[in-house]
Amino acid sequence: MPRSKKGKRGSSKAGSLRQEVLQLQLSAKASLKGVKNGIKGESAASDDELASDILSHYSSASETTSVLEEGLGGEQVDEQTAQEETEDKLKQCIDNLMDKSTKTRLAALESLRQAFSSRVLYDFLTERRLTVSDCLERSLKKGSSEEQASAATLFILLCIQLGGGDEAEEGFKMLRPILTTILMDNSASMTARQSCARALGMCCYVSTAEEGEDLCKSLSLLEGIFMSSYPNREGALPTPKPGSSGLHTAAIQAWSLLVTLCPASKLSVLLDFHLPKLKACLESSDVNYRIAVGETIALLVELGRDIDEEFEVEDSESLCESLKSLATDGNKHRAKNDRRKQRSIFREVLHYIENEDFTEEKIRFGIESVYIDSWMRRRIYDAFKEILESGVRHHLQFNPLLRDIFGLGPPLILDATIKANKISRFEKHLFNAAAFKARTKQRNKVRDKRADVM
Repeated sequence: MPRSKKGKRGSSKAGSLRQEVLQLQLSAKASLKGVKNGIKGESAASDDELASDILSHYSSASETTSVLEEGLGGEQVDEQTAQEETEDKLKQCIDNLMDKSTKTRLAALESLRQAFSSRVLYDFLTERRLTVSDCLERSLKKGSSEEQASAATLFILLCIQLGGGDEAEEGFKMLRPILTTILMDNSASMTARQSCARALGMCCYVSTAEEGEDLCKSLSLLEGIFMSSYPNREGALPTPKPGSSGLHTAAIQAWSLLVTLCPASKLSVLLDFHLPKLKACLESSDVNYRIAVGETIALLVELGRDIDEEFEVEDSESLCESLKSLATDGNKHRAKNDRRKQRSIFREVLHYIENEDFTEEKIRFGIESVYIDSWMRRRIYDAFKEILESGVRHHLQFNPLLRDIFGLGPPLILDATIKANKISRFEKHLFNAAAFKARTKQRNKVRDKRADVM
């Protein structure tokens, strides 16, 4: 997805060499200030290019040359050199994905994971997406369980980097059968199957959200995984196999992410079938799965209320009792951190079910903020945060895909003028709320168009 371009700078009036030198000094200082503040975007790059043009025009003047040496030249060379070195390292990592040594391939996968999650590399990857996809396909087919898990995670990051366009969709169609095979293979390692479940949900959400057929297939596959934790005909929960709780957690989280894309007709069916079953899964012995189930219940109830203001949960009193029990759980045989995390989450779920009260969260990045003010937004944000980790704020600031998903508009061009005229918190909140509302309306239109396909 092409990056937004900065507008042309205004031309200055003709003047003396001294005036040109002063202009170059100011440009150099502004550029260096931007770098120190951690802003290495296109505005800084354009300043460098302008300074370089001025310098070449007055190359015969020794005074201008000294300004370059003192202010900008070293920084420009260093920045360009660092960029070239970074790209060379990434190229080497991509080459290492085809190495015969498993250790070398794993190291390359980890290095690329860190690079993909910490910066936006659309231009670099667009030219190499087929090579990277082929390498990931090979790792998924022939690699060890650890390599399969790493390759599936890297494939999610590749789709995020490509911006969910045709390139990401093409890659998803190529690797989806392999991800499905590993996910449904009971003999495969749980770690690899978890990563494939996560990849299936995330890549479908990013790449093929508009296609009802792909969405339904992915939902069905993920349901087939976590529904094995549902109670049997007698109402008893099955005994979980070792490691299966983690797989069920990954599957239900990926499934709930895709549910946010479903049209109203599909949602009604899902709500009627899954809510009663999920209520029974609140008694699961695994704390992470219990929490995932609780958050999924809250999300489904929220979606139900969106399509029908009079929507009510069946046997809501019993559900609230179960949630209240988990929100005040003090069993000493559970780890202290697990108890604290569980109580916090289930208090929020209980408050929402009873009072439609959601605890709003504010995520700051740069001079902007995004508000997590619904269970749907929280599920989407948590899904990206789990993959991007500490790089999620960088991607919120610069990745057009995430900015579109959260209604933030094109990436901002930061300069001194914008920084000096920050909008108030209340104005930013109103802007985010309006953008999210507009996006929701647009998605509802798309859902209506997909209704017949479903």
